[in-house]
Amino acid sequence: MTLEAAPPGTSTRKGPAPITEGTRPPGAMALIAVFVAGPTLALLAAIPFAWGWGLGWVDVALFAVFYLISGLGITVGFHRYFTHGSFKAKRPLRIALAIAGSIALQGGVLDWVGDHRRHHAFSDKEGDPHSPWLYGTGPKALVKGFWHSHMGWIFDRDLTNMNRFAPDLVADKDMLRLQKAFPLIVMASLLGPALLGGLLTMSWWGAFTAFFWAGIVRVAVLHHVTWSINSICHIWGERPFASRDKSANVWWLAVLSFGESWHNLHHADPTCARHGVKKGQIDISAVVIRGFEKAGWATNVRWPTTRRLEKLSAKAA
Repeated sequence: MTLEAAPPGTSTRKGPAPITEGTRPPGAMALIAVFVAGPTLALLAAIPFAWGWGLGWVDVALFAVFYLISGLGITVGFHRYFTHGSFKAKRPLRIALAIAGSIALQGGVLDWVGDHRRHHAFSDKEGDPHSPWLYGTGPKALVKGFWHSHMGWIFDRDLTNMNRFAPDLVADKDMLRLQKAFPLIVMASLLGPALLGGLLTMSWWGAFTAFFWAGIVRVAVLHHVTWSINSICHIWGERPFASRDKSANVWWLAVLSFGESWHNLHHADPTCARHGVKKGQIDISAVVIRGFEKAGWATNVRWPTTRRLEKLSAKAA
């Protein structure tokens, strides 16, 4: 079949690109199930496993190091830098942030950024991949919405259209290479702690416990902290700033999320490099970005201004 030319005077301009494009094959869905359910089950098994045995200081130290690197890779790298452009980064830092975010096992850099930009484009409305408000406002609807926003959305087979939501990364050769290398990064993220644990304790048992705690359990804890920003921080909390959605601040998640749970300001001013802007609001990610700026690795950092914050506060009043 051949396409006929449009009649004179007829517009050939297309509308917006589709939100989703293609679906995940069954094999990919199976892998997602393994990497979501596996660490979560390990987290549930962690308490009896650690009751008097199976957890040493090497495991604790490796857990902390890998949690810090992968967590900041998500918050500073995937979120504030790649998704929102809160600062500009030199190429070595850009690549390092992409690798650090990838070892969190929350998908490759293109996957994460595309989904999150889509979330902001349709926040708490139809099209948002993980809003807890898509099923209504009643108790049963919110229970269903909480499950969907926390982890149910991950099992959606529809793929976010990267050419619409992440064209800059699609055109970035460094990011494409890292996206393709994601399976290798997954292996390094899980086996790296095991190797270090084995070498530091000079035992196979040390390798196994490090794999369990700094590998699987660390991934599970970070998964649920990140997912809590999608679920908890869009249902409960304080809303001191004006935003177009239900985003809220949840103080008790601030340290574990490296400042991401000051979520209301983030949705009110998405490109701001600091989310915890009020006195006493701990924002470790902003401290790290400040360090990058002082070292000369990051430039054009979009720090909050008093005038901007006052304006957003006034709108929320």
